[in-house]
Amino acid sequence: MDVMGDKATLLETGRFVQPADFVQSAGELVQPEHDASRPTDGASQPVAELVRPEADFAVDRPADQDETGEAAEEARQLLAAETGDVEAMSVLGAMLLRRGDLDGAEPHLRAATAAGDRAAANNLGVLLHQRGYADEAAGWWRIAAVAGSAAAAHALGRHHRERGDEPAAEYWLRQSAEQGHTLGAYALADLLEHRSDQRAEQWMRVAAERGHREAAYRLARALDRQVTRTGEDGADNGVEPDEVEQWYRQAAARGHRRAALHLGAILEKRGELKEAGRWYLTSAKDGEARAACALGFLLRDAGDTESAAVWWLRAAQDGDGNAANALGALHAERGETQTAERWYRAAMDAGDVNGAYNLGLLCAEQTRTAQAEQWYRRAAYAGHREAANALAILLLQVGDTTGAEPWFSKAAEAGSVDAAFNLGILYAGRGEERAALRWYERAAAAGHTEAALQVGIARLRDGDEPAAERHLRCAAGGGSAEGAYRLATVLDARRPPEPAHELGEPVREKAECEEWYERAASQGHRRAQVRVGMLAAARGDVVEAARWYRTAAEAGSRNGAFNLGLLLAREGSEPEAAVWWTRAADAGHGRSALRLALVYARRGELAEGQRWADRAVSLGPAEVAERAARLRDALREELSA
Repeated sequence: MDVMGDKATLLETGRFVQPADFVQSAGELVQPEHDASRPTDGASQPVAELVRPEADFAVDRPADQDETGEAAEEARQLLAAETGDVEAMSVLGAMLLRRGDLDGAEPHLRAATAAGDRAAANNLGVLLHQRGYADEAAGWWRIAAVAGSAAAAHALGRHHRERGDEPAAEYWLRQSAEQGHTLGAYALADLLEHRSDQRAEQWMRVAAERGHREAAYRLARALDRQVTRTGEDGADNGVEPDEVEQWYRQAAARGHRRAALHLGAILEKRGELKEAGRWYLTSAKDGEARAACALGFLLRDAGDTESAAVWWLRAAQDGDGNAANALGALHAERGETQTAERWYRAAMDAGDVNGAYNLGLLCAEQTRTAQAEQWYRRAAYAGHREAANALAILLLQVGDTTGAEPWFSKAAEAGSVDAAFNLGILYAGRGEERAALRWYERAAAAGHTEAALQVGIARLRDGDEPAAERHLRCAAGGGSAEGAYRLATVLDARRPPEPAHELGEPVREKAECEEWYERAASQGHRRAQVRVGMLAAARGDVVEAARWYRTAAEAGSRNGAFNLGLLLAREGSEPEAAVWWTRAADAGHGRSALRLALVYARRGELAEGQRWADRAVSLGPAEVAERAARLRDALREELSA
C-alpha cells in the first residue's frame, strides 16, 4: 500500500485569504486628521489602504457650487462681513477654510466666534487643529459643543480619545451621536468596540443606517463573525446571512473596496458568478489585491486563463501571496519551471507559506530531493500540515523511518487526513495493529476512502460485521474498488442459496451484492470481474459471463482464464479453451494444468498429457494434485506398455 500525499498539487487555500480587516475612522473636512488605525479582527499588521473620508463639513452653510458661483458667493459674503454681518463672517471663514486659506479664514472665524456663532467656534477649532494648536482647538470645540454643535462634540470626543481620556471621549461622542451626528455615532461605536462594550453594535448600526460606509462594512464584518460562530457551535444568535449581505452591499455601493470583496465572495459561494465577478472587478480596480486574486480564480474557472493571469499578476505585484502561488502553478503546468519557481519565491516573500510548499513540490518533481526537503522543512516548521506530510514521505522514501514518524504525527495532529492514514501504514508495517487501526479510524472519520477500507477489513477480521459493513460502504461509496468488492462479499455471504437457473426461466433481478461486484469490476477489480461472470453464468447469461471472464483473463486473472476456458469448452470450443487454460497454468493455476492434461490425454498426446499432469501435481491444491497424480500414473503406465 502506498503512502498518501506524494502526488500533491498546488494547495489552494480558497478564492482569497481573509486577513483581519483594519479601518481608519472616516475623517471629516472639519478635522482632517484620522484616528490611528486600529485592528477590528485581531490581526497584527494593518492593510495598507487609504480610506476616503465620509464628507461632513461642520458648517451647515452653503452647499458646494461650481467654481464661478462659489467665487460670486464668496464676494457677496465678503461684502456682508465687512458691514459686520456675523453670519456672513462665519460662512466666509468656512469657505476659506474649506479652500485651505487658513490665514484668510482665521480673522473672520474669530470675529464670528466672538459674536457668539457656534459654527464659527467649531470651525475655528478645526483651523487651530490644522495649525497644530490642539489644546486651543479643543477649547473652542468645547464652547461650540456646549452651545449644541454636534460636529464640535464629535471633534472634542476624538480629541480626548487621542489623549487617552476615554471617559471624556465617550461623553462628548455620545452627545454628538444622540444629536444625530453620523460621524459621532461611528466614533462612539468605534470607542465602545475597542472596550468590547456590547453597545458598540447599536451605534455602529445607527451610523450605518445613516449612510456611513465604514460603519456598514464593520457592522457586516461583526455580523458575519456571529454567523460563522453560529455555524461552528450551533447556537442561534438571531443573525440572518441576508442581513450580512445587505450591509456589505450598502458599503460596497458607496465605494468600500473590501465590502465589495466580501460581497463578491458571498455571491460566488451562492453560485451567482456574474454578479460576484462584477464586485470583484470593482474592488480590484480600487486597488484591493485580494479581489484581483479572486477575480483571477473566477476567470480561470470560466476557462479564461489568460485574463486570470493578468489579474493574478496585478494582485501578486501588490503583494498577494495567493496570487503569486496561482501564477507559479500556471507556469508550472506550462512547463515553465524557472518562472514558476520565481513566483513561488515571491509568494513565500509575501508571507504565504504555500510558496515554500509549492517550491518543495516543484523540486520533488524534478528529483531535486535535497532542495525539496529544504523547502518542505521550511513550510513544515511554519505549520504547513501538508508540507509536514510531504516531508515525512520524502524521509520515508530514503529509509529514514525514525525521522518521518514525528512529521507524520505533527501533520496528522494538525488535521492532515493523508498523514493520519500514512501513520496507520507506518504502524501496520511494524505489526502494531492497534495503533495502526486508531489512525486509520481517525482518517476514515474525516472521509479518507482507503482508511475506511482498512478499518472495514480490520472489523471483518475481528468478527464485527455491522461495523465492517458500515466502513466498507464508505470506502465503496468513495470509489474504492476493493471496498466495493469486499462489501459485495459480505452481502453475498448473507444471501440464501438460489436454485440453479433453468432454460426458459425469466432472468432473476440482480441482488445488491451483484451491483457492488459490478461496480468493482467496472473499476478493473479482477476478482470482482470473475465473480460478476460467475453470477451472470448462474443466471444463464453466457454472453455476459464470457465478457467478464475474458476481461479478467486479459488483465492477468488466472481464475478468469480458467472459467473462460470452461465456458468455451462447454460451447464446443475446446481448442480456444486450451489456449486460456495454458495461459492460466503458465501463471501457476493447478486446475488449468489438470484440464490441459485431460485434453491432451483424450487427443492421444500422452507425453504432453503426462507433462501437464506433473505440473498440476506440483501446483495443487491438494484435491487437484491427487487427481493429477492418478492421471499421471495412468498415462505413465500407458506409455510404458
